[in-house]
Amino acid sequence: WAKEKREVLEPLARKAGIVERGLNAVPGIHCQPVAGAMYAFPRITLPPGVTDVEYCMALLEETGICVVDGSGFGQAAGTWHLRTTILPPLEQIEALVRRLGEFHARFTARGGAR
Repeated sequence: WAKEKREVLEPLARKAGIVERGLNAVPGIHCQPVAGAMYAFPRITLPPGVTDVEYCMALLEETGICVVDGSGFGQAAGTWHLRTTILPPLEQIEALVRRLGEFHARFTARGGAR
């Protein structure tokens, strides 16, 4: 039982760390440690007038990465978040975080406009 538990939890902890460190390396994204769930809920800085709903839709359309906007999770007014899972395979998670960071840089540089 202990071996099976370790085989499940250790990869999740590694992926959580990759997501947290990777997103925190992106200017304009701040991710708290992932603890107790299989989701990260990073705060994102967006251009004025842009919502996290618009951001998440643009992310999906441009990269195929599907995340959920933070609006439905009771975020503080005037803040923007997204929710993403840490469940992609370990061999894919770094590339996913890198693509999300590249998108964020492009999106904010163009002011959110498409």
